[in-house]
Amino acid sequence: MASAWAAEGTAIASVDAESLFDGFFVEQRYCQTRDGAVSFQARNVFGFDPADESYKLYQFDSVGFAPAAPASGQWRGEELALVRTSPRGRQRTVYQFENEECYRMRVSFAPAGSDIWQDVVSGLYRRAHSLSPNHS
Repeated sequence: MASAWAAEGTAIASVDAESLFDGFFVEQRYCQTRDGAVSFQARNVFGFDPADESYKLYQFDSVGFAPAAPASGQWRGEELALVRTSPRGRQRTVYQFENEECYRMRVSFAPAGSDIWQDVVSGLYRRAHSLSPNHS
């Protein structure tokens, strides 16, 4: 989707995930390419915070904004929705799992002071293969 960070267009992404610390966290490495060149990269760490009984997403990416706090959210059925607020606005990331082999991910953004959400990324991700028991 067109956004303040990128023009509208088609991209291909690869995602590698690994369970960490006996399953307490999952690290995800995301690499997006457009027109044959890497256009975006991210490292995501997911976990559960028993203090507020919510799931957390810590994201570090090639755009370079350091997150002051993680995104926070809940599972509802097969969907995990996480929202993070920063001085720039709010980012909502939704993972919708269709089965063990396929999920959809959508990222939306609402600028500071606005309640209008704009889709930034939307994609369908399919399992290619497992590299080890900790990777998927």
